[in-house]
Order: sequence, then structure tokens, then C-alpha cells
Amino acid sequence: MTSRLDGPLKVTGRAKYGLDHNLPGMTYGYLVLSTIAHGEIEAMDVTAARNAPGVLAVYSPFDPLPLKTASSPLFGETAVPLQDTEIAYYGQAIGFVVAETFEQARDAAMLVEVTYRERHALTSLEEGLAAAEDAPPARDGAPPTLDILAPGVESIEDALAASPVVVEATYHTATQNHAAMEPHSAVAVWESGELTIYSGNQASDLQAVELASALGLEVSSVHAVNPFVGGAFGGKGRTSAPAFLAAAAARALDRPVKAALTREQVFTATAGRAATVQKITLGADTGGTLIALRHDSWCTTGMDRSFVEPTSHGTSREYYATQNLAISQKIVPLNVPPTTFMRAPGEAPGSFALESAIDELAIALRMDPIELRLRNNSTGPAGKDLEWSSKHLDECFRIGAERFGWADRSPDGRRDGDWLVGVGVASALFPALRFPATVGITLRADDTAVVGTSGADPGTGLLTVLSLVGGESLDIPPERIEPRLGDSSLPSGGLSGGSTATASAGTAIMAATTNAIDELLALAAGPFDGAEVAYADGRVHGGGRSMTFGEVLRATGRTELSVTGSSAPGEELTKHAFSSFGAQFCEVRVHQWTREVRVSRMLGVFDAGRIINEKAARSQITGGMIWGVSAALHEGLDIEASGRLANADFASYLLPVNADIPEIDVHFVEYPDTLHNAVGARGLGEIGIVGMAAAVANAIHNATGIRARRLPITIEDLLDER
Repeated sequence: MTSRLDGPLKVTGRAKYGLDHNLPGMTYGYLVLSTIAHGEIEAMDVTAARNAPGVLAVYSPFDPLPLKTASSPLFGETAVPLQDTEIAYYGQAIGFVVAETFEQARDAAMLVEVTYRERHALTSLEEGLAAAEDAPPARDGAPPTLDILAPGVESIEDALAASPVVVEATYHTATQNHAAMEPHSAVAVWESGELTIYSGNQASDLQAVELASALGLEVSSVHAVNPFVGGAFGGKGRTSAPAFLAAAAARALDRPVKAALTREQVFTATAGRAATVQKITLGADTGGTLIALRHDSWCTTGMDRSFVEPTSHGTSREYYATQNLAISQKIVPLNVPPTTFMRAPGEAPGSFALESAIDELAIALRMDPIELRLRNNSTGPAGKDLEWSSKHLDECFRIGAERFGWADRSPDGRRDGDWLVGVGVASALFPALRFPATVGITLRADDTAVVGTSGADPGTGLLTVLSLVGGESLDIPPERIEPRLGDSSLPSGGLSGGSTATASAGTAIMAATTNAIDELLALAAGPFDGAEVAYADGRVHGGGRSMTFGEVLRATGRTELSVTGSSAPGEELTKHAFSSFGAQFCEVRVHQWTREVRVSRMLGVFDAGRIINEKAARSQITGGMIWGVSAALHEGLDIEASGRLANADFASYLLPVNADIPEIDVHFVEYPDTLHNAVGARGLGEIGIVGMAAAVANAIHNATGIRARRLPITIEDLLDER
């Protein structure tokens, strides 16, 4: 198995992240955040801050940095800080202090006095439900409310009324923060009217576009660099407040500016996952065939209404075949920090609700939960005349059940001394997507090749994938590939998000390789005296002779040959639906007296097409499954009525540690999906979290008889007697 190329750099501390760049004349910026959730700033007294030691400038809505609303083709508009006096949430950026040292900037920021005209803040999802609004159309254009009914059925209510077995329940999931190891940060420097910015981001070229639009520049005047990203998970897709402010302040002061959020600021001055309420009703016949499925979802969103957590559309339309389907998605605008993409947006919280409900239906039917799932296995998304390109979920469950020992499961759990032991299962689906991507390949005279694209590697192993797919495509050992990432000057690689990077960049590599070989063969006409030539094994063959591509270049007086290749989703989308699939298994132990929950075994079996690097793939899945346990038992932001986050730090925002996680078993069923892309790989990074929280909750029910319908599950939820 191939180890990650960036591994040695990271574990030895030699990997240089954005904040690690130190430049001559460096200054430091510190953000000032609001202390109310809704209202208007009446005044800001910055006199003491401006007069504090080392302070160079203090910016506020009353003395703002010149910034316009940012925009990019992928995200549309992105708000920039300090442009007006309106407060929409507690912890909103309202000021920026720049000083000679970080400590001077931080201490001066504490001297800024703010006077507010406070207004009532709506901060509770439950209180806001009455004012819920229809969400905008889903990613595929589907309306927020969608009914797909069998012929002759008038309504979903009629279908449910005609169902012999009906279960109905409401599920809640908590607000979360990405909590990446690397806080959002930036180092900005200007030279000759051009900006270079070092900042962890999921797409250096998109960050360059957003900064250029905000600063009124041509994109060619912005150089965004982020070869290493310390975690992102969707939270670093858009340009961060420190990056906007550092870039504008560096231009105003004509000195480099370094700015980073503190750990506490990360929880408010960025965006996170929405809280959700989901009501699911399932109707089935006595044999377990679904007759009707209704999934109504509500999610929080910021007052800017810029993001929707698509729980119903992202799960119930795709998981199961049903004769009648009704899904709806509403948003609840609150005075809380904005929401955005977070690992498996929609699918992670949506699968908790749907897969818990399916477990409840299995219990009502007295049917094995795996059998119920397979009996209603979908062949494609409901209401679309498309079938899955490749689906082996049944094999995932068969292999998983055997490896996990599912046949030994008792419907009522078992006891082990003072511990109640239970097992649970859930399905996992995540859409297989691709973004447009361009990759550059340079063949060099020393028989090595450079494979580069502007995309990012926020811990996913994409750098190593470039070397593996590049080596395979050029038919040379991957050790002779020099992969390059995270630089907006490289060909546009698009966003490293949505579990798309391998499929997107890999397909572009294959296109670029074809172009490189075509040019190489044309170049070889001279050295091969016009003989018919072909390329194989990293060599040009013809006329009874053979030369490496480096030898061809040297023979023609060239030091290198550079080409690009591009790939984008296209006609295949009209022929098939694409998704990755998985089966999640979990065993938990619940202490009979204290109700402490321990996860004791986990297994995930996944069908994600071709696996390019099994070692990195296993790591990605393992991380996702751990995050699923975190969502189930630990993670959730507590928002006070005032809008203040009660646990915005790592001391009280609970995350699992090593002692919380057992050995994790991961298995792949490999069926390359060349209908999706030429590489045959499908999305993998995010599916690991999908379904795991439900598997934990289902295992807890199996152990205790108590159905937990709210995440995270706490000891208090399990105090009822069995």
C-alpha cells in the first residue's frame, strides 16, 4: 500500500501551512467580534486601541477597509466583513486591529468599546419553526416540496392510511462546527500591485477569484497559495474573514499582514453545520415492502439564508424504493452564525433520521433490519428515469453481516456483567459527483514528469493520487511523478470538496496524458526518421528502436514538453445516476447503572468504485466513521438565548478521543465505475460519516430498549428503565 507523500513532511513539522510564512516587515491582525446576536452598532470608540503600543491601524464599519461583495462561479456571492453596522449573529466580525506583534493587536482589540442598539434575537430552532420558509430548489432543481405518488393515489396521507404498518417519529440533530486543526488564517503581501496570499483553502483558484472580486482586481493579479491545509471538511471552501481583512489591510498599510482566528473565534466567525428537525412517517405492508415514505425537514440557516442542509432531498429520494414519496425542506433563519457545507451536508444528519426510522419499522414488523433494507433496495433516485450506474449495496451488507457476526444478534441485545450490549446497522449513500478540472503535465528530459493542478489536499491524500494516477497514465513508476497542488497559478483544479477530487482530477490527468503522448509522438518523428511510432511502458517504440520520453526530448533539443487536459461531467448524467454506497455496523456497551455509552466495535463496508490508494481510502473512511460516533455521542453547539455559544472551545465542545474509539474494520468491494468517469473511482471521503450516527443509535436501542431520537445522545436520554 502506498503511503502519503506529504506524510513525512507533516509528522516532522516541515510542512509549511499558510500561517507559517513569515515575511520582512510582518504585521499582525486581530479580529474584534460582536457581543450581541441582533441589532446595530451605534458607535465604536477605538481611541484607546489606536493609541495602544505597536498599533498601526484599527478598522471598523465606521472606518472600513475598501472591500466589495465577493463572488465566484461556484459559490455566487460571499459576504465580506466590516461593510455595514448591522449585526446578524453573536461573534460576527466587526473590527480589525493591526499591530507590530500578535500580542499587541490582541491586547488593543480588547480596548475597543462598542455601543449597540440591540434588537430581539431569534436563536432557537424550535421557536423559529413557526416562521419557517420554503427552501430554495435542491441541487438538482427539485422543488422544496415534492410528491411522487402511485397512479390513483391522491395524497401521501391516503397512501399512509392504506398501509397496514405505520411508524412515525421526529428526530433532532445539533449544530456543529468543523473544528479543523488549522484555524482559518492568512498571510497577505503586495508587490507591484499584485497580491500573494498564503491561506488554507479548499480551492486556491476559487479563493483567487473571490479575493480579486472583493479587491477590484484582475484574477491574474492574485496569487493564492495553499499547498497544505490543516483540515477543511467544507468549512474552508469560501474565503475566510481573516483572508479578506489581511489582504485589504496589507494593501492599505503597504506591509505584509498575518491574521488568524483564535480557537474560540473559529466557532463564530466561520460557518458550521445546521441544526435540523426531521419528521418521518413510513408505511409498509406486513411483508416489509414500503408503500409510503414521508420526510419533512427543517434546518437552521443564518439570516443571510445562504445555505440549506438538504436532509430530506439528500436521503429519502435515493435510499429506498417506495410506491409513494413525499419530501419537503424548509429553512429557519436565525440570528446564529451562518451555515455551510460540512462533511456529507444533508446526508449525515438526514441519514440519522431515515436510518433510525427504518430501524423502528423493522422492529414494528419484527423483521431483521438488514432484510428490510434489502427488500426495499432502490434501483435509482425516485422520480428520475435513471438507474444507478453500479450498485453493490447488497454485497456490502452480505460481507458486513458475515464479518461482523450479525447472525448472532439478539433482537433484545445481551448482557455482559453490568453492561448492556447491542448492535446496530445502517445504510450509507453519498452522491458521486465531478467538478470541471484541468491538469497540467510536463514531461522532463530526465524522464520525470510534473502533474499539477490548483486544487487542494486538505488531508484527503490527493497529492498522492496525482502521483499514482499520473504514473499509471504515463506508464511510469509513480516515484517519477512530481505532483503539485494548492497554487492558483496552476491549471484550475476546482474545489476539493463533495468527495469529487479523485474523480475530477484523475479524469483530467488521463485527458492531459493523451495530449502529452500525442505531442511526444509527433516530436519523435525526427529521432525515429519518420517511422510509425507508439507509446508504451514510458517509452516511444518504432522502427525496431525504443527511447524513453526523456531521450526523445533530449534528442530534439527540448528540456520539457508541457500540455494540459480538462475533464467535466457531461453526457453520462443523462444516462445514469451515480452514488457510492455502504453498510455501517456498530456494537455499543451501555452501563446498566451509569448509562455511560461505549462504542466497542465498528465495521464499514463500502462500494465506491475503484480504490486508487487503499491505505489513504481506509484512513478517510475511518475518519468519517469516527465523526459519525462524534455526532452520535459527543458533538453539538449549545446556543444560549442571547445567541452566545456556551461551549465555543475545545474544553467544552466535545469531540471523541482515542479512548472513545475502538479498532475500526473497513472493507471495500471494488467495482470500477467507468460509466461515471474513465478512472472508475467514485466519491469516498464523505460517505464514512453517513449512517454511522444511526447505527450507534440503533445499537443503543438494541442494548437498552430506549430509542434516542436527538443527537448527541446523552446519559440523560438513557435514564429511563428498560
